[in-house]
Amino acid sequence: MRVQQLVILGATGTIGRNTLDVARRHPQRLQIFGLSAHRNVEAMLALCAEFSPRVAVMADEAAATALRLRLRDAGLDVEVFGGAAALAELAAAAEVDQVMAAIVGAAGLVSTLAAVQAGKRVLIANKEPLVMAGRLLMQTAARSGATLIPIDSEHNAIFQCLPAGSCCGSAPKGVRRVILTASGGPFLRTPMAALASVTPAQAVRHPNWVMGPKISVDSATMMNKGLEIIEASVLYDLAPTQIEAVIHPQSTVHSLVEYIDGSLLAQLGHSDMRIPIAHALAWPERWASGVEGLDMAQLGSLQFEAPDEQRFACLRLARQALETQGAAPNVLNAANEVAVEAFLQGRLGYTGIATVIETTLNAAQRANLQQTLDLDSILDVDRWARARAQEVLHA
Repeated sequence: MRVQQLVILGATGTIGRNTLDVARRHPQRLQIFGLSAHRNVEAMLALCAEFSPRVAVMADEAAATALRLRLRDAGLDVEVFGGAAALAELAAAAEVDQVMAAIVGAAGLVSTLAAVQAGKRVLIANKEPLVMAGRLLMQTAARSGATLIPIDSEHNAIFQCLPAGSCCGSAPKGVRRVILTASGGPFLRTPMAALASVTPAQAVRHPNWVMGPKISVDSATMMNKGLEIIEASVLYDLAPTQIEAVIHPQSTVHSLVEYIDGSLLAQLGHSDMRIPIAHALAWPERWASGVEGLDMAQLGSLQFEAPDEQRFACLRLARQALETQGAAPNVLNAANEVAVEAFLQGRLGYTGIATVIETTLNAAQRANLQQTLDLDSILDVDRWARARAQEVLHA
């Protein structure tokens, strides 16, 4: 069996580190061709020393220069490049078989699209490109022959529960609806009156998962579930009415698929991203992930409840954006990124996140903002929404 050449975009983040943990277990199947990071030179230096990639890319040019010098001093033969264009070139390199797209936020769109255009197997871990440009990515994959496999635990769970032969971008046969589960985050039982005063440190303290700060805040507001609902409509060609979300505090059931015959299939597992990562890297085979199986006798009861859209206003806004379509999902994503960054920096209260997003969405509707299926239009809308969200912050 030929060794697969793997690129990890966002190698120093949570998904990147978990991907490398799985790769360590399968050196006879995977070789690390390239790694990317934003500006963490020390972490990238350590990864280059362990995995000996042919290429390392730093999004920050100054960090690329620093890494190049450090690698030379260490006697490590790794080509180093810097900037967004280098990320796209790495993702599309002819030698590469699989690309883990794990750059957080809209910053991952161009490199993810480059991998899809090049016909790679693209493991999509970042929600934002699918929300911003999902239809463009699906159309491009259909033309290039790229294979898309979701890494989000919820969407990977759906993928595992679909009929044999299903693929992303096509409506699965016999499926009535999909049900995404959500933990409810750290504030599920917090009194509504107390939400205005919660801190970033409290918001990033997820009860079940270990994630980065932005994704942790999205989990607290349930914007992550809203983005996943939009993703599901794109990945599986589903109508909004075919996608539901339920609170499941244990995070053991990751998603469910209901069929037209009344059957309901679920994927269960520990809250460990190595499970969906190993599944996607090996598909259609199965490889060991390093995660132990569930002890069903010890699970006890599993609870499910409907989300309260007054508590989780971001979920309501995401549903509205999906129903509006056009530029709305892109605007939603951009405004959320701006608002979450301001919250993490202490410039915005927790409940202000939803306010910034809703005000920006309303402004886009008044402006009759349009988006077409090309990259320039998508990036123009993203820039407009970020600028408008910043204006709302400073109003």
